[in-house]
Amino acid sequence: MDLFLEQLPIVVRSLNVGFIQTLKLFFITLAGAFPLGLIIAFGSMSRFRPLRYVTRLAVWVIRGTPLMIQLLIIYFFPGLVLKNPIWGSGEAGRFLAASLSFIINYACYFSEIYRGGIQGIPSGQTEAGLVLGMTKSQIFFKITLLQMIKRIVPPMSNEIITLVKDTSLSRTIALQEVIWAGESFLRGSQGISGAVWPLFFTALYYLVFNGVLTVLLAKLEKKLGYFE
Repeated sequence: MDLFLEQLPIVVRSLNVGFIQTLKLFFITLAGAFPLGLIIAFGSMSRFRPLRYVTRLAVWVIRGTPLMIQLLIIYFFPGLVLKNPIWGSGEAGRFLAASLSFIINYACYFSEIYRGGIQGIPSGQTEAGLVLGMTKSQIFFKITLLQMIKRIVPPMSNEIITLVKDTSLSRTIALQEVIWAGESFLRGSQGISGAVWPLFFTALYYLVFNGVLTVLLAKLEKKLGYFE
């Protein structure tokens, strides 16, 4: 017990640093993937066939391959193949590569959710808006978008919860997020060697954060219930 109490401050301090990195990656991914996903959704629904086919092919490739592979390719490809190590070897470069990988991956998943939400709105509402003299942009923002948000909250919630856990994959390129920090005590790189119990604390960080997100997203879904 004395050893546990002695090691606890070191573990908590290290996990806090890693968790901050996890939070940064989480929020940057959402900030980039939400708008990019909507743009990709418009591309996949475009009447211009070449754009629609290229967009859907890209979404198929991203959704059909593991995020871990995408991380490794985006981080190592410029340096090993193009001989242009744009990311560098520092923590900032690894974070930038991880952020780009996560944004692209989740934007493709979000695009399919957006597309399903938009196409699920009855076409009669669009026709009614045109009859009332509304422009297509007015119809989208004042009629379609609000109803789409209600429809996509449940599947989006699942993706957001998954994102929290997927951030752990960034350790494959040595990004020092919370699980990397927990594993460091097994490797002995934090002055504590062979300790497994910090991993249980690591799981607790994810559990609490996911619990908070679940409550907030449930409240959002309930607040949007006026569309029903």
